Amino acid sequence: MGYSLESLENFFCGIGEQKFRAKQLLSWIHKKGITNFNLMTDFNKELRIKLQSLAIIKPPKIFKEFISEEGTKKFLIELESGSMVEMVIIPEKNRKTLCISSQAGCALQCTFCATGAQGFKQDLKSDEIIGQLWLANFHNKEINQITNVVFMGMGEPLLNYDAVLESAKIMKDPHSYGLSRKRITISTSGIVPNILKLSQDIDVSLAISLHASDDILRDEIVPINKKYPIKALLDACKEYLSSFKNKKTITMEYILIDGINDSIEHAKQLAILLSDISCKINLIPFNNFKGTTYKRPSNNKMSIFKKYLMDKGFIATLRITRGDSVAAACGQLVGDLSNTVKGKNLIKHRLINER
Repeated sequence: MGYSLESLENFFCGIGEQKFRAKQLLSWIHKKGITNFNLMTDFNKELRIKLQSLAIIKPPKIFKEFISEEGTKKFLIELESGSMVEMVIIPEKNRKTLCISSQAGCALQCTFCATGAQGFKQDLKSDEIIGQLWLANFHNKEINQITNVVFMGMGEPLLNYDAVLESAKIMKDPHSYGLSRKRITISTSGIVPNILKLSQDIDVSLAISLHASDDILRDEIVPINKKYPIKALLDACKEYLSSFKNKKTITMEYILIDGINDSIEHAKQLAILLSDISCKINLIPFNNFKGTTYKRPSNNKMSIFKKYLMDKGFIATLRITRGDSVAAACGQLVGDLSNTVKGKNLIKHRLINER
């Protein structure tokens, strides 16, 4: 499930078969949702038997599903190791966006994020990442319902680079999901070397979890800034943009936290900081989670912040919070990192309490 076209071509050549079989297999798995080799009718009997002896197609399992009042769906996904991650389907008028996880937990410990507060367990394999998109499209027989994918779930995508790259290649491949570069967004807190590497490996949309306009504040709320400070991050963004003739903007994500980074002075500093980079600014209201002391600013305060940026000529949007009633909004995903039976029982206990 986690093999891109190139990887599958190498696989088929390695077992003495023609390369074109890779395109057929991609289509069976990712266009048609078929995981049983016996149902792949354009493979002859001998090839089907060979594939059954050498390979399996195994998506991750949905452990539990939650649905919010406005239709946002959160899925608790069980990995082969027993760890749990979460993915979210966000339905809108003309599209359905899937927010997927790339790691179980996260090592970066951004202070506004529940995922970082629980620590890091493991990287997801490419099949566990693309498997989330497969599940979103096929687990309930609604074929090809997802129009956009954002790597904004649990984990830092660019710290699990190879698996994220392989899964993004599958998403773009016309023989599988055929998503355009504009419909796949990889978000990063600022892993500078891999931002530069990404520009050489694949053309997708890039989002930066910025959240502050100076190093002192960003060091506090996004600790990876101590290793890759703002100037290095923005220089990498400019180099990323210059690598693509057809790429116009990067999305700068900015979570608004009451009394921390939401004043008009912060807006002025942000406008100055981003004045020479082609970007749009996605303002995100802080979403509460257990154990945090942060609060969401008032609607009026957030509107003033947005208006200032727009008056300065920026494209600025204020994200509508979706899924917070089922802890599916930005910064609320926690999953479960245990790979023990005890851990699974704790999850069941938590789900019963939530119901």
